[in-house]
Amino acid sequence: MPVNTSQWIEFPYDTYSYAGEELENNWERLHLGDCEPWPENPDVQQAWRHYHQGEFAAAYELANKIGEEGHVVANKACGMYANHLEEDDNQRQAMYEDIVARAEAAASSNPGDVNAWYFQGFALGRLSQLISIMAALKKGYGGKIKTALESTLELDPAHAEAHIALGLYHAEVIDKIGKFIGSMTYGASEEVSLESFEQALALTPDSPVAHMEYGNGLYLLYGDKRIDDVTQAYINAGECEPYEAMEILDRLQALSELE
Repeated sequence: MPVNTSQWIEFPYDTYSYAGEELENNWERLHLGDCEPWPENPDVQQAWRHYHQGEFAAAYELANKIGEEGHVVANKACGMYANHLEEDDNQRQAMYEDIVARAEAAASSNPGDVNAWYFQGFALGRLSQLISIMAALKKGYGGKIKTALESTLELDPAHAEAHIALGLYHAEVIDKIGKFIGSMTYGASEEVSLESFEQALALTPDSPVAHMEYGNGLYLLYGDKRIDDVTQAYINAGECEPYEAMEILDRLQALSELE
């Protein structure tokens, strides 16, 4: 069952309009990170306009009315709202669970849908952070996250957001249970984590989230030993020019880490 958006707050910052042909004209830049193809359905296009303008509730509601064809924009709107604007942990958990269910259904219906796999990994990863990485590993989420993200990258190696999420997966497991046990039990690897972040940065060098999560990953792996590199990653994120609502939120989150 979709989550209730009646209490979702409005996007609190100035953003951009992608009316008419502007959405298609800017599509490649806007979706460089998730590799989502241009939708031919005008209703899906409109849902994406809502999303990029920060109208997350409108995007989510319209996408749910469309059905499976709108699953990616529904999940992205729900995920970004949960990650950046929702303050109640119970509501956030419900949102991530909603994303997982929708993404699993889409992957079952169409195993070649790249973002059906990605959003399983993304939402299970965020859910794991919410309930604690150790609790998530005990629930078996670790293997599911790894499988979902690796499946995403098998289908599209240029999916930068999947590289970011995979880099975080490896870093968080190592941070919580160490390199040896993490490697033996969950296939976690420091090298793969760093390579994943490097791939994401090479694919999307102007993405705030790529720089910010690289900084987060470095801190998970090395702590204060590489604090200068962590700080520089946040600075780099803050210097990126945002093109839409998600990038505004990611940039502000990175800047908050410098305070």
